Amino acid sequence: MNSSPPFMYCLQHVSKRLEKAGAVFTLRIPDLTIRRGELVAFVGESGCGKSTLLDMLGLISAATSAAQFDVCFREGDPDSIGSASESRLAELRRRHLGYVLQSGGLLPFLSVGENILLSRRVNGNTDGPEVRNLARSLGIEGQWRKKPAFLSGGQRQRVAIARALAHSPSVVLADEPTGAVDKMTARDIRDLLREVARTRNTTVIIVTHDEALVSGITDRVFSFNVERLGPDSVESTLLETAWTARGQTGGEV
Repeated sequence: MNSSPPFMYCLQHVSKRLEKAGAVFTLRIPDLTIRRGELVAFVGESGCGKSTLLDMLGLISAATSAAQFDVCFREGDPDSIGSASESRLAELRRRHLGYVLQSGGLLPFLSVGENILLSRRVNGNTDGPEVRNLARSLGIEGQWRKKPAFLSGGQRQRVAIARALAHSPSVVLADEPTGAVDKMTARDIRDLLREVARTRNTTVIIVTHDEALVSGITDRVFSFNVERLGPDSVESTLLETAWTARGQTGGEV
């Protein structure tokens, strides 16, 4: 049996060029390796390329150019994303990725339980005790039959986290998951995502504008160096700015 390479994502010299109304934005990723069980944060202000990067890691948007863009979500050989078919990309997204959006992204006409079970049902799985245990661990079991409109912002985000985890993904992508809640709730959600990475050995990637929220908590923090090359041209380069080992400065992961 083949063993997996020691990464979930391996990107080398990747770029994404976007053009709109004559303005050009280019995101450059010189070198990015993300491993299983890591909690990684990408921090930057609006327009720096955070969402563009997350769309690429979510296999939604293709790179314009890449020397290497490989993923290895399970044991076996890695997938080279540049040569993967649309059906293979859809399968990787469905089986191995979970999403937590800023607003929660819950369907308002479904109950909490039905929202949580969505990710399992699209993979052909049904309800099971592990799903109820997940809801219990996140403190939302008592909200199972409620509609999202009757939940607080923090509860909606907990439901979104449960939905992202229900099908046991390899990676959870959290796009500004604390942007719509108060500071105390934001810290609770951050700590929940950290616990997911630690206890489930799931890779968690957080995109945020709030550097203080993730400082000293994540395994690694990346930022963006944004340069204006001309009146209609902006280039942003991903940089690793902080490296910690399970929340402690220095050492090895």
